[in-house]
Amino acid sequence: MSATHHKAAVLGSPIAHSLSPVLHRAAYDELGLAGREYGRFEIDEAALPGFLAGLDDAEWAGLSLTMPLKRAVIPLLDEVSDTAAAVEAVNTVLFTEDGRRVGDNTDIPGIQEALRERGVTTVEEAAILGAGATASSALAALARICTGEVTVYVRSQARADEMRGWGERLGVPVRTALWDAAASAFAAPLVIATTPAGTTDALAGAVPERPGTLFDVLYEPWPTALAAAWSARRGAVVGGLDLLVHQAVLQVERMTGCARAPLAAMRKAGEAALAAR
Repeated sequence: MSATHHKAAVLGSPIAHSLSPVLHRAAYDELGLAGREYGRFEIDEAALPGFLAGLDDAEWAGLSLTMPLKRAVIPLLDEVSDTAAAVEAVNTVLFTEDGRRVGDNTDIPGIQEALRERGVTTVEEAAILGAGATASSALAALARICTGEVTVYVRSQARADEMRGWGERLGVPVRTALWDAAASAFAAPLVIATTPAGTTDALAGAVPERPGTLFDVLYEPWPTALAAAWSARRGAVVGGLDLLVHQAVLQVERMTGCARAPLAAMRKAGEAALAAR
């Protein structure tokens, strides 16, 4: 990416809580990229087309997208990577030298890298709590490391049908179960919790004596009641900050052209920012 492409930002609604500016700016400081800018814009689905139309492609390197924009942006792009197309979700937009706007998804490899960092490279089965947009990315990541069935715990038949559809598309055998049986998920060697804050609190008391690995995608508040109970039972816990940092590392590398983003410095900055809240 040339020096003229010096701007980047995170878009979404709500967006004030986002740690992305902290992580990306920490990377720029560590890499000595003094001319880089990384901002934050409150943009909803209705405002997205106008915002994108007003950008000067020669100035912009990329955008990070959070909810509710990950699917809304797709028809506004010139190209979408296979990874993003697999779950119809774009969290990264890259502005190329030849003027194209390309959508990508760093959440999927970010989940995989966060697990790899904790020694989880393959599992025989897994469970997912929830069936939203993050759950589909989790399922796509599991398609790369899970050799058996994935059980998804949902609240509605519509969500169950949707997750089974994603499983067929991704080549993953998916079984669905009602949320009332969510504690049964804890028998799996890997559990990925993708639900909003507070949703899994009531399950904390059901953590078994010898749990496997929990990946809770939340980072605020942290630890969640489930993550705290899991740690108390000496189970391995991967948190939302791990995912946020790993997906941001990939974004920084793609937006700046640097071969290796500073993972440790970015994580330290994120931890400090959370501690200050």
